[in-house]
Amino acid sequence: MNHHYTLTISCPDRVGIIAAVAGFIAQHGGFIVEANYHTEQDRFFMRQEIRADSLPFDAGEFCRRFAPLADKFAMNWQLADSAQNKRLVILVSRQDHCLDDLLYRWRTKELRVDIPCVISNHEDLRSFVAWHGIPFIHVDMRDKAAAFERIAALFEQYRGDTMVLARFMQILPPALCQRYPGRIINIHHSFLPSFVGAKPYHQAYLRGVKLIGATCHFVTDELDAGPIIEQDTVRIDHGDTVDDLVRYGRDIEKSVLARGLRYHVENRVLVCGNKTVVFK
Repeated sequence: MNHHYTLTISCPDRVGIIAAVAGFIAQHGGFIVEANYHTEQDRFFMRQEIRADSLPFDAGEFCRRFAPLADKFAMNWQLADSAQNKRLVILVSRQDHCLDDLLYRWRTKELRVDIPCVISNHEDLRSFVAWHGIPFIHVDMRDKAAAFERIAALFEQYRGDTMVLARFMQILPPALCQRYPGRIINIHHSFLPSFVGAKPYHQAYLRGVKLIGATCHFVTDELDAGPIIEQDTVRIDHGDTVDDLVRYGRDIEKSVLARGLRYHVENRVLVCGNKTVVFK
């Protein structure tokens, strides 16, 4: 992948935003290789990829020069450098299918991220994580308040950008969710908003649904109700057991989490209230 900067913007919608941003980039010789736009609820959303070698300055100088334009349009914005991988701190429990998939994609460089550590409330996956050369940290959850303070401290210690709940199976306290808005991503084994909370496959089986799914979403202080990033489903029928649903679901969970994370690390996801704009 060529070295590039990704500029993402959310601001009140008005005439002239695209012209102003494109003009700023062109003024400095910048070469735009991808551009995306969307308007939602009177807000304007933009994503631009700019070839880094086309500009006469680095990302820091870009930000300094762009700031007055951003202020003029009341922009919420950021500039990401493709040379700097996002750091994912992964939280898991005993189930390893999502973790296994993410580590494979990381190891093969399909998912271009850094994974500074894996945190778990069980010891089961220590040797598997250690085989990848990644620190494995066990956090005892018997004292929940202390445990989540420890997790937050580890996230800071390892300079995490995003906390990934890869079937962590624990409900995060509101304070932790509020501390890292837009930086905690969960994979829920249900096609939300259906079947929130525990044992969604059991709930789906009892309800007799014909589709089950999985949802990758940002975590908020409302259980399984954060902005949705990615979803998928698979068809089932009356002959499938709960175990069948769980087995089908594992495959969906892996692919949905991987896609959602890819969109996130490529800065393709912008939050709009309790929805997302995803520039695929």
